[in-house]
Amino acid sequence: MNAPSLNAAIFDWAGTLVDFGSRAPLRAFMQVFANAGIAVDEAETRIPMGTEKKEHIRRMLQQARIRDAWREQHGRFASEEDIDALYTELAPIQRAEIDHHSTPVPGAAALFSDLRARGFKLGSTTGYSRGMIDGMLEKAAAADIQPDCVVAADEAAGARPGPAAALKNVIALEIGSVAQCVKVDDTSAGILEGRNAGMWTVAVVLSGNALGLSHEAWERMDEAQQTPLRQAAYRKMAGCGAHYLIDDIRQLEPVLVDIDRRLALGERP
Repeated sequence: MNAPSLNAAIFDWAGTLVDFGSRAPLRAFMQVFANAGIAVDEAETRIPMGTEKKEHIRRMLQQARIRDAWREQHGRFASEEDIDALYTELAPIQRAEIDHHSTPVPGAAALFSDLRARGFKLGSTTGYSRGMIDGMLEKAAAADIQPDCVVAADEAAGARPGPAAALKNVIALEIGSVAQCVKVDDTSAGILEGRNAGMWTVAVVLSGNALGLSHEAWERMDEAQQTPLRQAAYRKMAGCGAHYLIDDIRQLEPVLVDIDRRLALGERP
């Protein structure tokens, strides 16, 4: 019997296919907390990145400094009602930020074209809700980045780090085996989603949450400035559980070749 070969890829959106540096969710969360009288910094905001957005708010409020700042500001710890209110306020702010930060990551359109030519099935998941991403999907499609399946965080109970959204892609795309699928993401939660679904996983390090810089800011730096930031970003993602770590999706092709090699040898994720 022939060994299976890789024939499907499921991508994250912000920080992986669009929005180099994953700036849109960062700015939205920081604004919502500022509106509630709580100043949060980038590092605190990025800790739960990749999770469903209401869960992201909940996890931020569980951080000791933010939890105590909320109590000092509001005279009590945050409740589920507070989380609901923050999420309701987040939605329009997040949509606006996503619309402003939907530029494709370099190489995304070329990668999709190449994978389609090779017969790959292309899916996607996101920590965003469906109502947040309509504009982003339209802009991506106009740039020839159009997966066969998109599953938003509010369309799969138990999504990220659970496998539900990734597995909905598997069902919709009629993927024969999860071992033939690779999940590409810039966050630990998204990598765990892929691992929990039984897939190969690839973490993009420099285009996403770990580095957190826009493409323009990154390209303005010389090598001496980039090197320590690159090293720090890779350290952040080293323990995420990914089978492979790469700078961005322009480095994905050699990884796909190596996964096919491992499949042919009988290895599985």
